[in-house]
Amino acid sequence: MKLLIACDMEGISGVTAWNQVDPKQPEYLRFRHIMTADVNAAVRGAVAAGATEIVVTDGHWNKDNVLLEELHRAARLNTGNYAPHGMVEGVQAGVDCVFFIGYHACSGASGAILCHTWSDEKVSNVWLNDRLIGEIGLNACLAGQYGAPVLLISGDAAACAEAEEWISGIEQAVVKRATGYTAAECLAVDIAQQCIEQAACSAIERFKQGKAPP
Repeated sequence: MKLLIACDMEGISGVTAWNQVDPKQPEYLRFRHIMTADVNAAVRGAVAAGATEIVVTDGHWNKDNVLLEELHRAARLNTGNYAPHGMVEGVQAGVDCVFFIGYHACSGASGAILCHTWSDEKVSNVWLNDRLIGEIGLNACLAGQYGAPVLLISGDAAACAEAEEWISGIEQAVVKRATGYTAAECLAVDIAQQCIEQAACSAIERFKQGKAPP
């Protein structure tokens, strides 16, 4: 079973501010470690449930945030900018299913940490068939074109709720709940990653049982 883990950074455990996800800022390095650990939690859960091949695609900024030297040995890493399939690069190579780790809600979402769609400075809103859509829905649609269902999302409560609107029954790991655009009540990192690991294991087990989200 081949799994693609597509990861972003704004929905990573503990992230609440732009300076934590901006490579030019000192806080960024700290959250690269946490991002990699969130991804590793998903890898551990997937491996425990029977995933045999795992590719991680780094989707934040210039797509070079995940620390290769800390990545779980069961995974390979798609890194570097200008990949033809962007945040889900590798989906075209034949994968059975997809996880979204560290995702955020779309531009204008209520009660969401750092919500935006592609760029908070350049993009106001995006619609698909007259329906407001963000990175969650867009990337899920692209994965669907290749027959790969999205089984899991981790992020804040708003991102997980948005994912449920597009993918009914998706497994969710809520790692924080926004109290403002740049403020949240966050789980301790080890607890958040335990939630991700458990959700990843459950998602793969459900997929193997034929109970994947439509």
